[in-house]
Amino acid sequence: MFLRLAHQHRQFVQDLVMNLQALAIVLERRGYPASCYTCGDQMNSASFMVSLGNNHLIRFLVSDYGITWTEMRDDRELMKLEGAEAINQLQELADIVKQPTQIIGGSKVLAKRG
Repeated sequence: MFLRLAHQHRQFVQDLVMNLQALAIVLERRGYPASCYTCGDQMNSASFMVSLGNNHLIRFLVSDYGITWTEMRDDRELMKLEGAEAINQLQELADIVKQPTQIIGGSKVLAKRG
């Protein structure tokens, strides 16, 4: 049972890394500085970062040891989430990318660069 769970976890991390790479490409094409770095060819960890402008930075780290979402503005940490909460926040970012919107009143939505 534990070997099966370990294998499923490795697959989960690899899938997450591939999706982070795709999200970085989409964000770059939309004009947002974004990157996704992996260590080695096994895709068992990644560091994803995107700048949303106005000194607003998001960093998402994934590895066998854990998953974290860190949101910073003006070099200060606004929010740090781990595990499922971090993945939910990542999904919100991906959903926003699907529908370009404007920043309204400084909220946390992506603004389409013109």
